[in-house]
Amino acid sequence: MSSYTADVIMRRYLGQGEFPTTHVLASRYDGGMSEPTRAEVDEFIEPTLLEFGASWCGYCRAAQPDIAAVLARRPAIRHIRIEDGRGRPLGRSFRVKLWPTLIYLEAGVEKGRVVRPANAGEIEAIFAN
Repeated sequence: MSSYTADVIMRRYLGQGEFPTTHVLASRYDGGMSEPTRAEVDEFIEPTLLEFGASWCGYCRAAQPDIAAVLARRPAIRHIRIEDGRGRPLGRSFRVKLWPTLIYLEAGVEKGRVVRPANAGEIEAIFAN
């Protein structure tokens, strides 16, 4: 999994950024680390939530309390926040068109997705598989 091991990422990001950091292992919202490649994402073994959005996006900011509440109840899920935009290869590979888009992966395979969740219930639904 190259440079995206949990210990390296947690040392770099623990306590930084404007969003809750308990579950966030990588973030571009705060101008930090580069996003993983699609090949690296496909190799993930542990359950992972990819959150595509932008720091200036009002929908993304509004969803943060619900995302944090859901992830607080699911500590085993790794959360990776990706700054998305035109020409960003990871977002394009997942066909992300609106923000935020949350994609739940198990063993690198998409198991659920929600776009612009209106509440915590819509986020919880992607883990129901």
